[in-house]
Amino acid sequence: MKTLIKITSRFSLVFALLILFLKFSGNGYLIKGIWASYLHGKTSASIDDAKFFETNTVKSRHATSTWPLHKNYNQKALSLELTNTLEKTKSVAFLVIQNDSVIQEKYWNGYTDSSLSNSFSMAKSITTLLCQIAIQKGILLGWDQKVIGIFPTLKGVHASELELWHLSTMSSGLDWNEKYTNPFNVTAKAYYGEDVKTLLLSLPVINEPGKTFNYQSGSTQLLGLCLREVTGKSLSSLATEWLWGPLQAEHDALWHIDNEGCELAYCCFNSNARDFARFGKLMLHYGNWNGTQILDSSFVSMATTKKFAPQYGYSFWLDDASGTKVFYQRGILGQYIITIPAYKLVIVRLGQQRLPNAADGHTQDFHMIVEEVLKMVKDVNSSEKKLN
Repeated sequence: MKTLIKITSRFSLVFALLILFLKFSGNGYLIKGIWASYLHGKTSASIDDAKFFETNTVKSRHATSTWPLHKNYNQKALSLELTNTLEKTKSVAFLVIQNDSVIQEKYWNGYTDSSLSNSFSMAKSITTLLCQIAIQKGILLGWDQKVIGIFPTLKGVHASELELWHLSTMSSGLDWNEKYTNPFNVTAKAYYGEDVKTLLLSLPVINEPGKTFNYQSGSTQLLGLCLREVTGKSLSSLATEWLWGPLQAEHDALWHIDNEGCELAYCCFNSNARDFARFGKLMLHYGNWNGTQILDSSFVSMATTKKFAPQYGYSFWLDDASGTKVFYQRGILGQYIITIPAYKLVIVRLGQQRLPNAADGHTQDFHMIVEEVLKMVKDVNSSEKKLN
């Protein structure tokens, strides 16, 4: 017993010294990172880590609407290949909607159609949509508005050239190194840090904006900060008013915030598969939701057309490897809201892992999902035609 007490005491002392070292070395954010991951059996951020963060609520305050079920709901089994991939990547939700009706739905590991999980970088698209609505309302001047006009202290030799569209298309030239495995990298500082605004405004614009695609979470964070600055409102309240309410979401969502109450604009919008699918339906119908035009249709076309990289537009990933146009929102662990206009399809996949990237920059599991779902719906549509 005495030996155990000694070991425990020594461990506590070492741990306390480690915390002090991190705090006074300027790496205090790692304390939260260690607590939210390693001390809870994780090696990095997870889909359930909202419980370790302060959050703002994105309220479902308007009349809600449920998704109608397709007449062939869950009648066509997923292919063995797709099922194996979904299970291998520890999926928790898979949803297929065609013609605005749920045709396929499956959940794993106790998750349901109301379970919230972290969307990670799918939030980048949400932040861009909010900025577009602010432009439509005349709050932002346009996608060509200068960032330095909003934040005059913006640093860097190219700071005066930076415009909002550079941030959405990942061509900002910002001094940001997108690394997820280095705990001392700026990405970890932004995720676990106390003041994301101060962090972002300390980073200079080192390269000429609008020239090269360079995927950076910091670009979206700065975009979200611009919107907060000009409106004086939180992104969560704007999302409630401009998106979540009008889209008639069934459940409240949660958005991670730092110690100053600022949302992680590039990340961490927590919801469920059915409510996430509303973004897909909105984009599928060119910004129209059940008769109400929320987004300008020309913006939807622009956002889903390549800008600098063939696989990226305005915060939406783009692909045509399946022989038809596909655009989607993507999170680091394989969170997807996939829209395939030609087949009036919206696919949502949520989970804890993803497969590696293919040569074209898209993940292998994304390609698998698109290919197998297209086979499934083509088969279902063919059967219906024969019956008719």
